[in-house]
Amino acid sequence: MIRDNRYIDPVTLQPRKPDQAAAERETGRGEKSAVLGAERGPAQGGQAAELEAQLAERTADLQRLKAEYDNYRKRMRRDRLAIREIAVANVLSGLLPVLDAIDRAREHGEVTGGLKAVADVLENHLAGLGLETVGMPGEPFDPTRHEAVTHELSDTVEQPTCTTVLRRGYRVGDQLLRPAQVSVAEPPDRETSQQPLPAPKPGRSD
Repeated sequence: MIRDNRYIDPVTLQPRKPDQAAAERETGRGEKSAVLGAERGPAQGGQAAELEAQLAERTADLQRLKAEYDNYRKRMRRDRLAIREIAVANVLSGLLPVLDAIDRAREHGEVTGGLKAVADVLENHLAGLGLETVGMPGEPFDPTRHEAVTHELSDTVEQPTCTTVLRRGYRVGDQLLRPAQVSVAEPPDRETSQQPLPAPKPGRSD
């Protein structure tokens, strides 16, 4: 259908009257479009808000899941390290008598030749596993790491001091496998000099 929408009639050269029906149709279409847009707008807005809320909820769930997984990994890592330390400590505790025998043989000058090579390899290997010696002459007495076997008064010290290591102690990390047995000297003016020094028990050292 072809409509002549010219404002001036080409025959009479007079202005045309507006088509009332066409105007009503256009007005009806406009009102209908406005009504549909008004109905569609709130519906779409509500759906968008619901989708945003769902997205925020899923994001929060993923963040919580990731945090729980990270905590699980950290806990498993700590547990593995703790189990490893316990296993190593048990093995090294069983080898302490061997180290004591090597120390006694070294004091008598019997660690020579092939035995010296074996002793050096063993001690280096145990040190690589984290075994550390506890107790050195001249260091302050620490009841958490030393076991006082004998003690005496001396003017040459200002505090309880280890003078002789009778048996070396050992530790792995923070765990004390065995305290060192030592002789202790303390100054004469120490008020508690006549009281026996406390002896530690093997366990975790602070």
